[in-house]
Amino acid sequence: MTAGPTWDGLPPLAVVVDLDDTLYPQAAYLAGAAADVGAAAAAAGLDGPRVHAALVRELAAGSDRGGTIDRALLAAGVPAGDLPTLVPPLVAAFTVHAPASLPTYPGVPGALAALGAVVPVGCLTDGNPAIQDAKLAATGLLLLLSEVLVTDTLGGRACRKPAPEGLRVLAARLGVPADRVLVIGDRPGKDVAVAAAVGARAIRVRQGEYSSAADDPAAWAVTGDLPSAAGLALAVLGAPVAVAG
Repeated sequence: MTAGPTWDGLPPLAVVVDLDDTLYPQAAYLAGAAADVGAAAAAAGLDGPRVHAALVRELAAGSDRGGTIDRALLAAGVPAGDLPTLVPPLVAAFTVHAPASLPTYPGVPGALAALGAVVPVGCLTDGNPAIQDAKLAATGLLLLLSEVLVTDTLGGRACRKPAPEGLRVLAARLGVPADRVLVIGDRPGKDVAVAAAVGARAIRVRQGEYSSAADDPAAWAVTGDLPSAAGLALAVLGAPVAVAG
């Protein structure tokens, strides 16, 4: 963990956390969703294992790009002319994937509980609302969060981080000014940037798919996991910093 710099000014009044690769490893969800797509492809008469393998490769190349299933089908040798018929049911198979449980990163429940004992804690996440809701439910963390906002509910992809509207709306729901929120997330270009867009500060958690991304824009602090980030936040808040697992 990189020690946080001195906190100048008023302390945060709320903490907002990201979901994917911040609270749990997104790879766990993607593996199950890709398997469901492979099964649906086989049911449609395609080479299910080949489609599954191609989709896994596409997701590894960047999970938040549009057209992932289209590219996987093409890579699996499906003619481009067949895509309009085949893609919708496979997208549906991906979207309705709802795992019974997803493993959180170690110490996440305790970290959220410790933060929530001091300030409101919200979750701001991008993506299809049905998918994000299923992920969060599977983590078992809902009761530890005061509010959850999926940015796509505000107007689709255009409202995803680093667009500031989602953070402003969530801050209002938490009852605090947006610039008095401390954001914790794994992606500089989204989580750190959305905090900067409203005049707030952020802690980057360097883990998951984007762990090697450059610290641009720079966060107030960088840690290796959420419990460490929570410890920095609790220190700023003048609260005990021990975080249970």
